[in-house]
Amino acid sequence: MAFMNEQQRLKFIEALHKAYPTPKCELDWSNEWELMMAIILSAQSTDKNVNKTTPALFKVADTPEKALKLGVEGITPLVKTVNYFNNKTKAIVNLAKVIVSQYHGKIPTDFNTLITLPGIGRKTASVFLNVAYHAPFIGVDTHVFRLAHRLKICAGKTPQEVQEKLEKIVPDKYKPTFALAMVLLGRYICTARKPKCLECPLHEVCLSDEKEAK
Repeated sequence: MAFMNEQQRLKFIEALHKAYPTPKCELDWSNEWELMMAIILSAQSTDKNVNKTTPALFKVADTPEKALKLGVEGITPLVKTVNYFNNKTKAIVNLAKVIVSQYHGKIPTDFNTLITLPGIGRKTASVFLNVAYHAPFIGVDTHVFRLAHRLKICAGKTPQEVQEKLEKIVPDKYKPTFALAMVLLGRYICTARKPKCLECPLHEVCLSDEKEAK
């Protein structure tokens, strides 16, 4: 079956918003620096695992200044349960160094500036701005990338390509909630191995080839 046409996509996006009108990021955080560290740690890891790790980290490194003072040696033991913790620790410390030295300890809120900083790519910047400020950015993680193809919303070989397409086809008023809603849908309903199609609030607007009969 072909990918959704414009009318089908709009019906899907409207249904998604109706099902998840106020979706929330499931990472724990209490300030912007904690959120940024949590997002960096969450790459190729689960939010649940990150949330088990971050309390100890946030207790001693809840600002860029404190993280920089701790350094790689101080932070590494606190995040060892997270995948690729060595690289992520270095990214956090390098980012803290730039934030402290060039931005007076405040994370920039401009997307184009964010993606020039150590450890921050398009996905991280998009998720950060979307979660922290409800900005209309669509961060494409594994769930969003997978569902974009499975549900035939759009196709792309890379997350960036999918992100660029989604930001063109998702109406502006739905952009602040779209990615967060897709993550929740992918995490709890449209799961990778056994999608719960009969429980899905989007069953009527779904075009997936894996869709179970009602």
